Amino acid sequence: MSSHPTSAKSVVPAHGDAIRIVPLYESGGTPTVEAAKAAPPVAPHLTYRNGPMLTAVEVFTIFWGAAWQQGTNAALVTHVNQFFDFILTSPLIDQLAEYSVPGKSIGHGRHAGTLTLTSPTPRHTVTDSAIQHMLQHEISINSALPQPTPNTLYFVYLPPGVRVVQGGSASCQAFCGYHSDISGQIFYAAMPYPGCSGCTGGLSPAEALTSTSSHELCEAITDPIPGQAWYDDHNGEIGDICAWKTKKVGAFTVQLEWSNQANKCI
Repeated sequence: MSSHPTSAKSVVPAHGDAIRIVPLYESGGTPTVEAAKAAPPVAPHLTYRNGPMLTAVEVFTIFWGAAWQQGTNAALVTHVNQFFDFILTSPLIDQLAEYSVPGKSIGHGRHAGTLTLTSPTPRHTVTDSAIQHMLQHEISINSALPQPTPNTLYFVYLPPGVRVVQGGSASCQAFCGYHSDISGQIFYAAMPYPGCSGCTGGLSPAEALTSTSSHELCEAITDPIPGQAWYDDHNGEIGDICAWKTKKVGAFTVQLEWSNQANKCI
């Protein structure tokens, strides 16, 4: 799936029913229906479907909305950008090397830049199609955004109070984030603000954002077009199998990811 706590099949992605979201998690340790659906029904094992991977990922962060310039939100922007500065050359990326295949060797990436986009300002509800439209429009007219390459991954962060609707479901209702693609050419992750207990899982907003971001990052690297690279038909993507299991890498909270070699979340 995509983001941190991983997906539910109630959210229909662009490519069939590939799991690619972060499901909600209820405080107190009880998973929601969406999170339960993401729990492994059979022994997990990812298989490679011959699709593309982001072997040297270049992350560009977009904080959409003027609210990101204010107070604690501005501090979160700094925190998330520092997270990507560090994590893309960290042991979290090193552990993905086991999913390298001939001609596609997964290595370190880089944080290519960041942008706070204040106009147009997202209002209350933003659909996945609106996120795609914004990305395509800004890429075409805004010189601050890099042009998409086979390794470019845009992370779009929505401010507090804005819900994201994708596949008939909404953030803080059924999911906490997801990753996807536009025509197999533009890869992105949509990251709503963790404004509910189901999207913090007992973590602080800063920890929840880095945890869900790491979930989507690792999934986008190993399966940028959901279901076409490293995937498990029963359990979803690399992060789905390990949803809401976290650890520290450096100073940052990240989610555990599934290892075929170790046969466990690491």
